[in-house]
Amino acid sequence: MSSVETKSVSPSAATAAPSAPPSGFAEFWFYFSSNRGAVLGLGIFVIILLMAIFAPLLTTHDPIIQNRDVLLLPPVFAEGGRAEYLLGTDPVGRDILTRLMYGARFSLFVGLIVVTLSVVVGVLVGLVAGFFRGKVDTIIMRLMDIILAFPSLLLALVLVAVLGPGLVNAMIAIALVNLPHFVRLTRASVMTERNKDYVIGSQVAGAGTLRIMFVTILPNCLAPLIVQATLAFSAAILDAAALGFLGMGAQPPTPEWGTMLAEAREFIQRAWWVVTFPGLAILITVLAINLMGDGLRDALDPKLKRS
Repeated sequence: MSSVETKSVSPSAATAAPSAPPSGFAEFWFYFSSNRGAVLGLGIFVIILLMAIFAPLLTTHDPIIQNRDVLLLPPVFAEGGRAEYLLGTDPVGRDILTRLMYGARFSLFVGLIVVTLSVVVGVLVGLVAGFFRGKVDTIIMRLMDIILAFPSLLLALVLVAVLGPGLVNAMIAIALVNLPHFVRLTRASVMTERNKDYVIGSQVAGAGTLRIMFVTILPNCLAPLIVQATLAFSAAILDAAALGFLGMGAQPPTPEWGTMLAEAREFIQRAWWVVTFPGLAILITVLAINLMGDGLRDALDPKLKRS
């Protein structure tokens, strides 16, 4: 009669067996969600985004039409406030909450367009500089150094003064100001990757230059670019608000946060709400995006991933 040998496994050995690490989006979300500030920032940003998208459904007021019967009406929680104007009205009787919601549309739109332009142009130029090196790299990087030599807001003001005041020209100016950051980051990443074995293997296999640049190297450079794009998004909102406050960005009666501050600055002492709420909107939005950027850095940078 044959005997069957059985091997006993102790409970401690069973519990010590390592579990498979998460991969793909699950891994990204694991590290991102471990940063509570990043999750909070994501939640706030989603709320602001939904308010911007559904602004016409969330309010019955018009962001541009003036109402002379309710000039500088205080918020509902202050003495003299009305329930139909939760955050009060501005110097010409427009509902501040409505203008803040519509202003979120302009601010997020500016951030999106500026980041898109900066990333597309910056990545292309940085790829060329980092891959081909030589005189091409030298010329490109010296141009980027010249742009970085000027204070960003001052350079944006000069560009808008040349192009003319307006939201479109402000976006072009801000995108140009942010361009060197993406060029330098892409160039550094390409220079790190171009001499690795997988790139050399692609060259030996006969892959073309464009394929090596855009298919082989670029996907491995995206992690730092995504983090930089997030931070540039918040910087673009701040710069657009600054240009609007100085009268060089969006023009009245556009409900843009910087323009709202500019229109209300002479009423700071007797109507605090006309400057407080637009300022808080800028502060909260930029803070939320920066918190998200911090979480993205933790999730995408292998050196910062927690064990």
